[in-house]
Amino acid sequence: MRLQEQTTEISRGSAVHHPHHGIGKVQRVGKRRFAGSNGADYAQLYFKRDDLTLIMPLQDVATAVRRPLDASQAGALLDYIEHWKGKCSRQWKARAAAHQEAMQRNDPFEYAEVCKGLSQLESEGTLRHTDRTHLNRSIEFLADELAFALDKTPDYARMLIVKATGTAE
Repeated sequence: MRLQEQTTEISRGSAVHHPHHGIGKVQRVGKRRFAGSNGADYAQLYFKRDDLTLIMPLQDVATAVRRPLDASQAGALLDYIEHWKGKCSRQWKARAAAHQEAMQRNDPFEYAEVCKGLSQLESEGTLRHTDRTHLNRSIEFLADELAFALDKTPDYARMLIVKATGTAE
């Protein structure tokens, strides 16, 4: 299962998900001068987790962010984590490259595969530094998104993730 391509509707107050900054909110949409231009449509986004305000041309928003999961998609994501039967590559360089690419695609179902695969690998022994970084980032991204979709705390979402992976954190 993969997240379906979706058009990101941008209006003030809309929630968005950015692949590096997590869940954010559209604070403003309007016109603004960029680099001497006569004025371009822009969106101002705020990301609480990083305490970051990002201003970008409106035309770039659709490729930079997506809508966060809703509650039914969150349930499907947890079910996917629980039942995913894939494996990580045993070659650490190939594994690290594949996980980095998966994390950059901004698809929570790919975050789930990284999380589950590395959780399983961790339960078999120790993880390399890059694996640990990818595991922690995938859990952080999943917890952020699930907490928002389910209106729960990130800690509660992490507990759901650990339960779905079938491994102890």
